Amino acid sequence: MKLLLIEDELELANSIESYLKGNNFVCERAMDTNSAIEKLSSYDYDCVLLDLMLPDGSGFEILNEIKKQNKSEGVIIISAKETLETKIEGLQLGADDYLTKPFHLSELLVRIQALIRRKNFNGNNVITFNEIEINTLSKTVFANGKKIDLTKKEIDLLLYLIGNTNRVLSKSAIAEHLSGDMADMLDNHDFVYAHIKNLKNKLKEAVCEDYIKTIYGLGYKWQND
Repeated sequence: MKLLLIEDELELANSIESYLKGNNFVCERAMDTNSAIEKLSSYDYDCVLLDLMLPDGSGFEILNEIKKQNKSEGVIIISAKETLETKIEGLQLGADDYLTKPFHLSELLVRIQALIRRKNFNGNNVITFNEIEINTLSKTVFANGKKIDLTKKEIDLLLYLIGNTNRVLSKSAIAEHLSGDMADMLDNHDFVYAHIKNLKNKLKEAVCEDYIKTIYGLGYKWQND
């Protein structure tokens, strides 16, 4: 899963990024309003962590920009401001949750996971797609009642594909989801093909249907006929 952390307090940002990466998230950062809007205009994220007090403006500007661009990212405000008026304004502008500083990183993680479940999988911890069952908390995958040995990246890819059933996903979109803006620095996206191939082979060995379709010249699609 890919997140954008918008926070100018360096020590806190480093702490959050390290913790989330340790829990298998791709975490990108922006330290001001301009760079945050630039990233949101260029990339898609599963979740945005938004500080309201930024050096060149307010987080409310970013919420307005997300609404203006009709983006679907879930937003959790992380702020030292805890007045009722501030919370109401943030939620009215489209934020999904509000966490007051200081907070425990474990609580932040739980809220992120809950938000992504609500956005992508109707709030379920266990995602079922025909013969495939994915536990998003334990990071385990079963097919036809037997466990499949998938890497963390392959589980992330599987969830991304299922969460976009019947939508064509370009190689670059998949690369960004798996690697964040680091994907822009790569000469090619051959690693996407490798992950797709490995996932297809493991699902085939588990006697699953061939859901992953190659759309030549465009990308890949998880197809549910």
